Amino acid sequence: MSASSNQRTLFQTWGASSPPRNVAQSKKERKKAAGRRKASQSDAAQRPAPNPLCSEVRSFTPRDAPEEISHSTETPKPSAYEDEDEDDDLMVVAVIEAEENLQRDQDSLPQNEQLTCPTPSVGKITYPDFPGFDSSSATVWIYPTNYPVREYQLHMSQAALFQNTLVCLPTGLGKTFIAAVVMYNFYRWYPAGKIVFMAPTKPLVAQQIEACYNVMGIPQEHMAELTGSTAAHRRQEVWRSKRIFFLTPQVMMNDLSRDSRLAPQIKCLVIDEAHKALGNHAYCQVIRQLSCQTRQFRVLALSATPGGETKSVQCVISNLLISHIELRSEESPDILAHSYQRCVEKIVVPIGDMLASYQTRYLQVLEKFTSRLIQNRVMAHKDLQNLTKYQLLLARDQFRKNPPTHIKGPQQGMLEGDFALCISLCHGYELLMQMGLRSFFLFIQGIMDGSREMSRARNELQRTPTFMDLYYEIETKFAKEPGIDDPYVYGHPKLQKLDEVVVQHFHFLTQNASSSTGAGEVGTRVMIFSSFRDSVQEIALMLNRHSPLIRAMTFTGHGSAGKAVKGLTQKEQLEVVNRFRQGGFNTLVSTCVGEEGLDIGEVDLIVCFDAQKNPTRLVQRMGRTGRKRQGRIVVTLAQGREERIYNQSQRTKHSLLKSIMGDKSGFDMYPNSPRMLPEGLNPTLHKMHLTCGQFKQRLGSRRSSKGRHSLIHLQNFFCQEGTASGGFLSSTEYSLWESTMKLREDEAQPTLRRSSRCVSLPHDEPFQDDIPKDGVPVRELSLWEWRHWQHRELPTHVVDHSLRCQHYIKVMQLVDDMREENKK
Repeated sequence: MSASSNQRTLFQTWGASSPPRNVAQSKKERKKAAGRRKASQSDAAQRPAPNPLCSEVRSFTPRDAPEEISHSTETPKPSAYEDEDEDDDLMVVAVIEAEENLQRDQDSLPQNEQLTCPTPSVGKITYPDFPGFDSSSATVWIYPTNYPVREYQLHMSQAALFQNTLVCLPTGLGKTFIAAVVMYNFYRWYPAGKIVFMAPTKPLVAQQIEACYNVMGIPQEHMAELTGSTAAHRRQEVWRSKRIFFLTPQVMMNDLSRDSRLAPQIKCLVIDEAHKALGNHAYCQVIRQLSCQTRQFRVLALSATPGGETKSVQCVISNLLISHIELRSEESPDILAHSYQRCVEKIVVPIGDMLASYQTRYLQVLEKFTSRLIQNRVMAHKDLQNLTKYQLLLARDQFRKNPPTHIKGPQQGMLEGDFALCISLCHGYELLMQMGLRSFFLFIQGIMDGSREMSRARNELQRTPTFMDLYYEIETKFAKEPGIDDPYVYGHPKLQKLDEVVVQHFHFLTQNASSSTGAGEVGTRVMIFSSFRDSVQEIALMLNRHSPLIRAMTFTGHGSAGKAVKGLTQKEQLEVVNRFRQGGFNTLVSTCVGEEGLDIGEVDLIVCFDAQKNPTRLVQRMGRTGRKRQGRIVVTLAQGREERIYNQSQRTKHSLLKSIMGDKSGFDMYPNSPRMLPEGLNPTLHKMHLTCGQFKQRLGSRRSSKGRHSLIHLQNFFCQEGTASGGFLSSTEYSLWESTMKLREDEAQPTLRRSSRCVSLPHDEPFQDDIPKDGVPVRELSLWEWRHWQHRELPTHVVDHSLRCQHYIKVMQLVDDMREENKK
């Protein structure tokens, strides 16, 4: 691009105009021109202060940017650095002239009509069919070069600007980068429009706002993060004053319902984790609500995998109004140069004699209750080893719709109870074969002690001797947590194999680090996935026996209703992720909440403890490694049914990708993708280096300086390996406390508030407030910052808890329940 064409493009972009110059200037002449500009600036100092509309340009301009501008028409091809300097020079002039023109237009308006974010007016053409469109900025679309230019990202960004696009990229290859480029260009083209980024969870929302800022440097004062905890009237004020919004679809739906004027202002809608847009998901509701009020908005959908099967992909396309798909797999040629090799190992583990004997006895219990359904001809005969909950649910639905004529009222209710019992027992069978005896025991224990509120099932099982013998036998093995010196009982052969794989990984890397650097510390990370919380807890307890070599932490969702283990709040989830990246602990044991969205960081080893029938979940798990260096993925499978599920999932994934990439015409695309630019306007690509500032964390979005979030619930801390003799922490507990809870030296030390109701005795020690701190910052200790330790009774020795303590615990539980209700 020549200097003159570059100048013309930029002036059109920023809404300023400049007379053409066709005569080359010498360096001295350019300096004189710069001097004249400085003099004109001093004259302009007498005018009112300009409106800082172009802060987006300032954020891209280095502080020491020169003011000379080259206007040569015949110059050799400049280097990359010369192009960047030329862009900076041109932007300085564009900013000055644009701000002067904008201020004059702003001053001419009545006071009540002046805009906080006015649109450029120089050279602007009005298009009635495109309200709010700025024609002076639409001659180019900008792509950043402050990150390495990847051709697939450039191609996808261009496609997403001009049609509703579903972008499918493996995890870690820059979907958020593409979204930031598209959002920024609509931010320029529609200066008074709104851009929305939706993500399914609040932690992901908080992460994406920072990621988008770091790519394009959109002024942070124009962006806002909205959550359900913000009052509705406050959100309305934010909608009026901001331009780019990061929020969950539920919040978006609520605000659209309250304010009908909001929908026409939205010009670009980005949907993260778009494969969730099925059925009546909040994503689908938002699209339907917007479509009822306006057609003039662009949709960009992001996902690592479009769906588990062709039918679900079509549903996503229809629900999100997708007219074009951009899909890349790990084998795509333009992806291979930017991804690292990932070694996938499938380890098939025989179930062993012990587990096989329990399987046989449990199937006898299941057969007793399924036989009653088969005898009444409401369920077809099935092989019990391959019976699934889904098959039972289908049979129950068919029974409800078309009950046999020989089934009368009372008998129909008994069969309904048999269906419910068989579904629960089938779930227990899956736990037994995939997760092991300990997870299975915790499940049936919940039935027998009444915590699962299945009184009929408990009564039926208590009258079944085979089941009761099985239950008591397992109870003797797993009712009590093993002590430090007790031999560990593996509930499933897969657990033993998992233990060996993780320990071998850390030993191997530790030995390599010792031989190469002389230090035993190694910066590797391991992530383990399991579908059930009880299994997650069991794996973490098992691995923490190898502390300090392995420091494991659980990562679960925030829901806790009906769960034996209390989940993590969303703030705690972010804190766990941060500690994992910083090295507080080196192993993360996660449920499905860690599969997608959140930036966990670089992980060297991924272990999938169970197989997933849906290939989407498996791809999400595998995408957590191989981002910056080679990664390893180990999938542990029980021989038999679980192995077949995994193989079927892999076949489904390959056939689905092949059908999408080979023949996209097989899908019904949305035919009416709106044109967001007037006819005849076709922006050209302009690459430029953007300088982004430092992102300022929103107050309260991270760990508060006034308090300390507890990352460990009591079940995680006190049930590690039992308490050491004498009431002191065991080595495992101490390592966990030191890595996640110990106050650092630079943190304010807590001090107690002096009580006015207590009179100290003369010989008492000086109160903490009176002790000099030698310059160490102190703060008043608050029970609120340790609220996660107040949910239940702590272990005691000799002296039991008082009645007042028990009342306090109930109050804290009530407060937490009320807080969870308010979040819903």
